[in-house]
Amino acid sequence: MFAMADSNEIEALKASMRGALSAAASLGAVKERVEAFDVRTAIAAEDLEELSRLTLAHAVAAQALRGLVETMRARQSAC
Repeated sequence: MFAMADSNEIEALKASMRGALSAAASLGAVKERVEAFDVRTAIAAEDLEELSRLTLAHAVAAQALRGLVETMRARQSAC
C-alpha cells in the first residue's frame, strides 16, 4: 500500500532539482575559462573568487536536494 503523496513535498523536490541544475549550469558556464588557464601562471584572484562562489552554490544546492531526497526516503520507509 502506498502513502498519500504530499504535493508540497513534491513541489519542494522539483524546486530543489531546478536549483541544483541551475547551480550546475552556472559552474558549467566557466568550464572553458578554467580549461584555458595557463599552467605556468597564477590564477587571478577574481577567477578564484568566482569559482569559490560558484562551487559553494553548487555544493549547497546539491546537498539541499540530497537532504530532501533522504528525508523523503526515510518517511517512505517508515510507512
